[in-house]
Amino acid sequence: MINKLISQILPHMPPQLVWMFSKQYIAGETVEQAIEKSKKLNDINVMTTIDVLGEFITKLEEAEANKREYINVIEKAEAAGVKGNYSLKPTFLGLLLDKEVCYQHIREIVQKASAYDNFIRIDMEDSPCTDMSIDLLRRLKEEFPENVGLVLQACLKRTLADIKALAVLNSPEVPLNLRLCKGVYDELPAIAYKEYETINQHYLEDLEYMLQQKMYPAIATHDKPLVDGALKLLEKYNVAKDRYEFQMLYGVTPRLRASLVDAGHPLRVYVPFGEKWFGYSTRRLQENPAMAGVIIKALFKKG
Repeated sequence: MINKLISQILPHMPPQLVWMFSKQYIAGETVEQAIEKSKKLNDINVMTTIDVLGEFITKLEEAEANKREYINVIEKAEAAGVKGNYSLKPTFLGLLLDKEVCYQHIREIVQKASAYDNFIRIDMEDSPCTDMSIDLLRRLKEEFPENVGLVLQACLKRTLADIKALAVLNSPEVPLNLRLCKGVYDELPAIAYKEYETINQHYLEDLEYMLQQKMYPAIATHDKPLVDGALKLLEKYNVAKDRYEFQMLYGVTPRLRASLVDAGHPLRVYVPFGEKWFGYSTRRLQENPAMAGVIIKALFKKG
């Protein structure tokens, strides 16, 4: 309870304090640092997805600059031989300012990735963005069927229906690539499950439907019971190891990550970097209240 209270207070504290938590979960502030960390992960048989941190911009000029930054990231990561793909947040590219401008920016980024036979993951943000993000996927899949995928959040009550609606984009030749996560945004009980067991139950139901339809699930979780449940489903449906992957966040549950890699499961780590790390970091704080408590204790010991 105390740790949870601390995690709610820390986001309102000075950035220098929050950085004490953040640096464990962020690859750095520059693309060079992200590439360096990605290559080290590649060395231990872990793929990556690089993300430029930032969201909810207020000017379209920012969206243009952010698009150029993504193009630069792709060019540098490909030149360095990183074994990984890329993730982006639509609001970082203007989704809430001009949907068409956002689409065109993301299209250019996907086009750049496709030139390297690579892939862009559209991250899912809070619920006002859900329908717009799904629409982006539908449009982009028409032109780049193998180079774009989406994230869906198991905590939202609509998610299984969304997966079923998106099944029309799935085919044996090009399986629909969806990252399934629990979701970290604070949504209203009317639209989101709140209880741990309920969220886990729906996560596994969503995953099972994806496997039944022979989609390509990116199983994004650090929760051991969910990992175990996913492994049982993969065995139940005899899923080949080139038809799924596990995904985890940079700096989180390295032992669980290593156990999956050692067992031969494909695994990808989300590698975020950039100067706009505050929003991402505070969500990690709220997701992991115990870490917030550790930080405060360390501060008092130093004092």
